[in-house]
Amino acid sequence: MCRTSCLSAFLLLLQFVIRSDAGFGVGGGVGVGVGGGGGGGVWIGGGGVGSPSPSGSSLKVAYVAIQAWKSAITGDPLGILKTWVGPNVCAYKGIFCAEPQNGGGLGPVVAGIDLNKASLQGVLVDELSMLSDLSLIHLNSNRFSGTVPESFGALNFLQELDLSNNQFSGSFPEATLQIPNLIYLDLRFNSFTGPIPEDVFYKPLDAILLNNNHFEGPIPSNLGSSPASVINLANNMLTGDIPSSFSFMGSRLKEILFLNNRLTGCVPQGIGFLSQVEVLDFSFNSLVGHLPDTISCLNKIEVLNLGHNGLSGELPDLVCSLKNLINLTLAYNFFSALDEDCGRLLFGRFDFSGNCIPGRVMQRSGHECSMVPGGGLSCLRIPAVEPIVCGSPTMRQSP
Repeated sequence: MCRTSCLSAFLLLLQFVIRSDAGFGVGGGVGVGVGGGGGGGVWIGGGGVGSPSPSGSSLKVAYVAIQAWKSAITGDPLGILKTWVGPNVCAYKGIFCAEPQNGGGLGPVVAGIDLNKASLQGVLVDELSMLSDLSLIHLNSNRFSGTVPESFGALNFLQELDLSNNQFSGSFPEATLQIPNLIYLDLRFNSFTGPIPEDVFYKPLDAILLNNNHFEGPIPSNLGSSPASVINLANNMLTGDIPSSFSFMGSRLKEILFLNNRLTGCVPQGIGFLSQVEVLDFSFNSLVGHLPDTISCLNKIEVLNLGHNGLSGELPDLVCSLKNLINLTLAYNFFSALDEDCGRLLFGRFDFSGNCIPGRVMQRSGHECSMVPGGGLSCLRIPAVEPIVCGSPTMRQSP
């Protein structure tokens, strides 16, 4: 998963970082969850007495770029910019230097910007693209606004871009799709609007974190083309069906969250092909119909949340006996029956409230249960002729 790979990449970078022993730290860790914002580590500062003296044209260019950005930062309550003085950019807090990735022996270059939780206010500037050796930009939990400069597409070595928990706005930042080696894209907790472009899911990204914005329109039909291990689309205004290609995302997918959008239609029949998925959240949408039998093939699933939709019928056999299942939420749907294994489960981490299940407490009224939504849609459960053997051709039911 990205939490491991991105952290490993960051630690590898820091092995080569030339920085002082007097770094400025305000926390640590890497997060990929829905809440709180912020995806990368939270170190602020790579400067100090032990930082290298600038040499060569690269750091001179970096000086020009960083000073241009400094002039566009209007709020600095922690005093970070007080260290951004003089030509020795490797001594600036939040700026990390390393030997260039392409060698050359020309001395250190600016390889990382890590200003997470610095509370800086301002905008990003085109001149940042002059830092052509950047491997990571971590700016989560600041007050940056405006848009992402088009010039960011020229950052050929950039692998991690974390702009989460800021005040960015406008349409999806297309410049991020032009960065050739990007593997971690975190735009959470901003005010981006409009559709999600399909090119996002063609990029070789390991993490796509777009939750808590104002994205709208349908999820692109090529969702299944993404090689990502973590995708978070929660808390937007996305509409339409979950693309059928979702079922064919392969074994790399570990977490995908659709919660709190405006999605309609059915749970795709091929969901059981997601053999390695661990977290799956469809909650707080308007999905309807019966669940496909293949959902019982999610052998790695730990968290399955289907709550607050219009799903109905009987929960497919074996779902409640999945060995890794820790949290199952079916609350506030229209399920009418549970299999024997589910019937033995108690409330708590397994929530069946607000349904139409005879013999269970905290269920809907008979009047509510007579008005099952989506009855006219063709996404009724299609039982297999033979018992499903997960991973075998018998899983391939009608779409």
